[in-house]
Amino acid sequence: TQTPGSLCVTVFVFVAFTGVICGKSNSVEQHLEMGKKLLAAGQLADALSHFHTAVDGDPKNYMAYYRRATVYLAMGKSKSALPDLSKVIELKPDFTSARLQRGNLLLKQGKLDDAESDFKKVTCAWDVDSREMRAECFIKLGEMGKAISDLKAASKLRNDNTQAFYKLSTIYYNLGDHEMSLNEVRECLKLDPDHPQCFSHYKRVKKLNKLILSAEELIQQQRYGEAVSKYESVMKSDPNVPQYALLAKERICHCLSKDQQGAQAIPVCSEVLKSDPENVNALKDRAEAYLQDEQYEEAIKDFESAKMHSENDQEIKEGLDRAQRLLKQSQKRDYYKILGVKRTAQKKEIIKAYRKLAQQWHPDNFQDPEDKKKAEKKFIDIAQAKEVLTDPEMRSKFDQGEDPLDPESQQGGGHHHHHHFRGGWESFQGFNPFGSGPFNFKFGFN
Repeated sequence: TQTPGSLCVTVFVFVAFTGVICGKSNSVEQHLEMGKKLLAAGQLADALSHFHTAVDGDPKNYMAYYRRATVYLAMGKSKSALPDLSKVIELKPDFTSARLQRGNLLLKQGKLDDAESDFKKVTCAWDVDSREMRAECFIKLGEMGKAISDLKAASKLRNDNTQAFYKLSTIYYNLGDHEMSLNEVRECLKLDPDHPQCFSHYKRVKKLNKLILSAEELIQQQRYGEAVSKYESVMKSDPNVPQYALLAKERICHCLSKDQQGAQAIPVCSEVLKSDPENVNALKDRAEAYLQDEQYEEAIKDFESAKMHSENDQEIKEGLDRAQRLLKQSQKRDYYKILGVKRTAQKKEIIKAYRKLAQQWHPDNFQDPEDKKKAEKKFIDIAQAKEVLTDPEMRSKFDQGEDPLDPESQQGGGHHHHHHFRGGWESFQGFNPFGSGPFNFKFGFN
């Protein structure tokens, strides 16, 4: 049993202990309140002192750590703020503001995975700030699709969010999508026509967009040389964005290939494919350029690679078939090589080459029986080459890999032109290689 005296002592001790706790709690709250006032007044060092005392007084008070972190941030001491913010999250995991602040600091320090983890935990469908911070994190991680998704949401959640539109426009621009970039920057200028960043960016995008549209119109009109010049201007307009240089080279490759400049097209197309090996358009254009340059096996390789990435493209199937026929044809008789002219040669060039060779190889120029026999065969080949290459229909067939004078290559049998040369050299007796009409007299030299 307790005596009245001992009971009084127990009560006294209990009251005194409770008073200490209450006094301690009140003291922490007072320091927090005083720190807040000093922070608002811009007296950062004094505010920090009060928050230090509050943390020491109650190490489990998450708000004391948060307030101190706020002062550290205001003083530019982000490294000191980070441990306090982590302590806040440890004590109160659902404290959104602290997690957002920490995510932002981690982002600035380049700790992207940790930052993304924080942003993912706090991002609410309706929270603009957290979406914008997460978008910033995705940009640093190179996940532009996710950044675009967050910024589009942020632009809708806040009516006057010019910054979201500006960021969207710059992302699209750097991805090489100049049209989407133009759309987004226009939305920014609708909200604020004098927005300095958006106005400056708008002029830049509009200039590039105009160049590209102009070049594409020239391609539609088959004015390939002028289109190449426009795309060269595109490359110079913004050398810091590699996507536009790549786009320009891809289109220059296309123009040169279409303009029958195979030798010039090949290195340009190859440069594109070095950066983007699966670029189907560049593979198709380089294949066509290889055909023009008579590199049939290389053309086949490119068409086959393109087919792997685009199985249902009819143009690729037709190109591959043509390349295989041309390879087979090249292993037989090539009328262009016989006359020593390019596949792009005009009719005048063909006739000029033919007359020169016909004069050189006319059998009357040779006395030795063996030489004369060899010359007769060569002369017939020259005449046949001239016949095929000066007849538009026959030349077109030959260019598709079919020899119109070879019965084996004639599809479906039927008549062919080979009958013109039955009888060998005798058929050419009385032939004038410089005439364009009937063979009416024998050509000879004194």
